[in-house]
Amino acid sequence: MRVLLFVLALVIGSTTAQAKSCYSAAEAEAEQAIRIHSELMVIGLNCQHMTPRGWKNFYQQYREITQRHKQMFSNYENVLIKANGSERSVHDMRTAFANKTSTDAAQMRPDVFCATYAPRIPKVAQMSKEELRQWAVSSVGTQSSTKPLCASY
Repeated sequence: MRVLLFVLALVIGSTTAQAKSCYSAAEAEAEQAIRIHSELMVIGLNCQHMTPRGWKNFYQQYREITQRHKQMFSNYENVLIKANGSERSVHDMRTAFANKTSTDAAQMRPDVFCATYAPRIPKVAQMSKEELRQWAVSSVGTQSSTKPLCASY
């Protein structure tokens, strides 16, 4: 009985915690969408005080984007949890993306960073789910990724 439980635990542990060393096209798309979402969060937070008069606050727009596309982002997170073996890995990935954008922001004057990147928020706020998905798809191969694409068979 102990041997059976040990083998069962070994099989379950190796299949649930094992992450592949490359991404499928869907997994790469998911990572790029999460990267975009994480970058928008940092942009919204850093630039909210520089929202032009008469415009909706950049961070508020980010929150509305998140709310409107929450199911899509949740689906992307689930794809990455499955691909990487844990929810923690996705949290760490989001943190790394946000930290990179924050580091980029810290190397620029705030007004220059916001003038360069804040226009993305109102642009994304106008995007449909499909347009946002296409942005993620088009980023595969042009933006860095944590894993390469798997070879097609």
